[in-house]
Amino acid sequence: MDQSKKRVVPLQPDWYSPRRLHDSPTQYEFPGDRFIPNRSLMNLDQAHCLLTNKIKEVHNPNFGKGYREMLRQSLTLDSEGRPFRMLVFRGSPKSRRKRNYVIDEMRRDIDAEVLSNGIKQHESRRLPTKEVKVLDAPKIKDDFYVNLMDWGKNNVLAVALGSALYLWNAENQEVKKLLEVQGDNDYPTSVAWSEKATSLAIGCMKSKLQIWDPETSKCIRSLGGHQSRIAAIAWNGHTLTTGSRDRSIINHDVRVRNSPTSRIQAHTEEVCGLKWSSEGNVLASGGNESFIYIWEASKMSSSNFLHRFNAHNQAAVKALAWCPYQFNVLASGGGKLCFPGAFDYASDFQLLICGLEWNRHHKEILSGHGYGNSGVQNHLCLWKYPSMTKVGEINRHGRRVINLSQSPDGLTVVSAGGDETLRFWEIFGPPRVENSASDFENLLSFKTSLIR
Repeated sequence: MDQSKKRVVPLQPDWYSPRRLHDSPTQYEFPGDRFIPNRSLMNLDQAHCLLTNKIKEVHNPNFGKGYREMLRQSLTLDSEGRPFRMLVFRGSPKSRRKRNYVIDEMRRDIDAEVLSNGIKQHESRRLPTKEVKVLDAPKIKDDFYVNLMDWGKNNVLAVALGSALYLWNAENQEVKKLLEVQGDNDYPTSVAWSEKATSLAIGCMKSKLQIWDPETSKCIRSLGGHQSRIAAIAWNGHTLTTGSRDRSIINHDVRVRNSPTSRIQAHTEEVCGLKWSSEGNVLASGGNESFIYIWEASKMSSSNFLHRFNAHNQAAVKALAWCPYQFNVLASGGGKLCFPGAFDYASDFQLLICGLEWNRHHKEILSGHGYGNSGVQNHLCLWKYPSMTKVGEINRHGRRVINLSQSPDGLTVVSAGGDETLRFWEIFGPPRVENSASDFENLLSFKTSLIR
């Protein structure tokens, strides 16, 4: 071949390179996946802030209109003055897509239906006026500090009545007496199911701590270490944590014979609240002196706490609940409802909060109340989160609410009252209709996908 007739073809630069995309991401049609956002084109810090923070607009008279407009633009426009986009996708712009009349009409109908269902679901959020079931609870201790009830993942409710402990099966309604504590003035003061509900831990008035097998109705372990009543128990895998009137917190490794692994002496009065985070790396403890301590699981042997909060105005902190969808948010109940480390919510009434349960299907939290100096006492109150506006309240107990517990499916809450009743409420469900289908199912749906 004649080398002189060879023609040199200049190589074109990659026209959909990252630099080209960054400069003009919507001017070109280029191959790519329109469902995967391009992280290089996003301001992730700004997106996270807009998603996780609810900003309340407050007009300061010291700032003029011009300043507020500059502030608004800095929050909603990018560095080049274009509208800020939280997710930036590859692919052809919508204006360049070929229209399909039938598909577009179907998508508009679905959007309208979802919007309508969302409004209906929002409007239907009402508290029940009556419980779905009431069980007698004779001899239940009307004591603010104790934790006498727990609903396990096996759908069995354990409740202490006087010196005995009973198991109520929610599926077949059967009741079984598991044990009766022997001795004068001795009785269960705290109960807690293990995470898989294979074992039940029971703490007693006279410092006895036992682990029972509910299937065989036998005591499989007896643990020591406390010198007074055990008011709070919390499981974290194979670790059993107990809090006592002797002001100490003890961690037990239930796999070994010499079970106590660490002992903490930070509270100056009775430890009446314990709750491990869902990840199991952080423990919250509440005491009668109104303090809340936050402990790291890996550093508990040193007794050095991670945080300490005092926001309850000398009220005992018994009710503790970690948020199921924000792992670093803790709700605490004393003389008011608080979120230590985030913000405090001072309610319009001062009374003791005996229990807290997060709604896993809606962003709400339920509080159970005791005695107070206002007309709102012995109530159940439902609050929206994070606005903390009250959805409503229920007053069906004749005396204060002692404890709250939630069913494994998160749809039913049971409240134990000093009026010797257990009342069951369908207050947390069902889940919203628009959240019932997964994103993957929506992606493959013929009505919502352009893949055809």
